[in-house]
Amino acid sequence: MTVVKSTLPEPAQKIVGEALQSTLVDLLGLSLIGKQAHWNIVGPRFRSIHLQLDEVVDTARSYADTVAERSAALGLPVDGRPETVAAAYTLPGPKEGWVRDTEVVQVMLDALEAAIGRLRERIAATDEPDPVTQDLLISLTAELEKQRWMFDAENFPRDN
Repeated sequence: MTVVKSTLPEPAQKIVGEALQSTLVDLLGLSLIGKQAHWNIVGPRFRSIHLQLDEVVDTARSYADTVAERSAALGLPVDGRPETVAAAYTLPGPKEGWVRDTEVVQVMLDALEAAIGRLRERIAATDEPDPVTQDLLISLTAELEKQRWMFDAENFPRDN
């Protein structure tokens, strides 16, 4: 059943729909791992990283809504159900229980780098079929790169 008519031709709908759906899954998962780490972080840098995690979660949640609404506006239904996110989410996350501040920083760096890499692939894929979606993915990438930079700065000076 089609409720909203898409403004995109059918081949473009498939590419854009996949890009938006997988981005939604990444963002919902990123918000969950951010909160998991937020609740369980321990260590001398607890407060600064605890607050930084909230910024990541806020960014992920805000963009998840924007991504989902973009998909719906194009007549492409979205799936943010917990079972869908759990089955499709592949970014790294924190271990169970208390997590040292240094481990949280590394987990967030790894998760953000993976998400950014996947976004860059989606940016390339949506160039021709839908530059509007591509623009959304570009702005999201810039925000996640900013967050990645802030976590990476937590590791300075490096031991190596």
